[in-house]
Amino acid sequence: MRSRAWLAYALVTTGFWGVWGAFTGLPANHGFPETLIYVVWALTMIPPALYGLRRVGWRVQHDARSVCYGALIGLLGAGGQMLLFHAVRTGPAYLIFPVISLSPVVTVALSLVLLHERTGKLGTLGIVLALCSLPLFDYSGGRSGGAYGELWFLPALGVLVAWGLQAFFMKLANATMDAESIFFYMTVSGLLLIPVALAMTDFSVPINWGADGPYLAAAIQILNSIGALTLVYAFRYGKAIVVSPLTNAGAPLITAVLSILLLGTAPTATKLAGIALALVAAVFLAIEPEPSAAATAAAHTETLKEYGRS
Repeated sequence: MRSRAWLAYALVTTGFWGVWGAFTGLPANHGFPETLIYVVWALTMIPPALYGLRRVGWRVQHDARSVCYGALIGLLGAGGQMLLFHAVRTGPAYLIFPVISLSPVVTVALSLVLLHERTGKLGTLGIVLALCSLPLFDYSGGRSGGAYGELWFLPALGVLVAWGLQAFFMKLANATMDAESIFFYMTVSGLLLIPVALAMTDFSVPINWGADGPYLAAAIQILNSIGALTLVYAFRYGKAIVVSPLTNAGAPLITAVLSILLLGTAPTATKLAGIALALVAAVFLAIEPEPSAAATAAAHTETLKEYGRS
């Protein structure tokens, strides 16, 4: 059962993030700025963090290695979100999000080269299909960036790298840290950037403080936060080269389906192709046989030795 724990956690992340993705734009459409949505998101990280800490007796690892890993993971995630705010203000979303959606490529490349992770034929095919499907979900044909020039590209590339590195270091940190401590530092990092988000907010324009503003944002963003916690658990028990593509392909799949059924969105042929690829990829990744317990333990021990803790 424990050997498949990564799949259960990854599926929870996929489901929650899929629903979150389908509805996350509603508060902004109702006049609640995206920078304040970031503030709400950071605050919704607190309940899952408290739940995780309660599971381990309110113990937080505070050695130098854990603090560095935790701060790095948290700042990469929160900092990537802040860069995204800048990117969407200066460039076309239909070009930005396909770039950002390729962040698992960074995770997979680093995991293969530095962690020596491997997977079987089904897993390899699933990874390839997942990576191929990611840009298709947010692709919109037609005009190019044109007048936007390159102002949006570097921030978007920064988000791609930041979130790809975050997933890699999340997996690496799980070799020496409790998942609960990792998430605690992620929460603290997100909260520390709240003043930056507030400074980016234009309070001179009307802001919706009603039920469909901050309160709706909180109801939606808590799905994101819970999914982030279960993602940390998924990386604890599973391979980064499988967990990252599965969650990054599966969540857009659910988002697309919900958009079709509930929001009346008509998918393009390109998005339909992305849905098909992601579905097949998710099946292949889910049914890929697990390595034996001995092989898993040996790989874990080797990772610890390589990174300075036997």
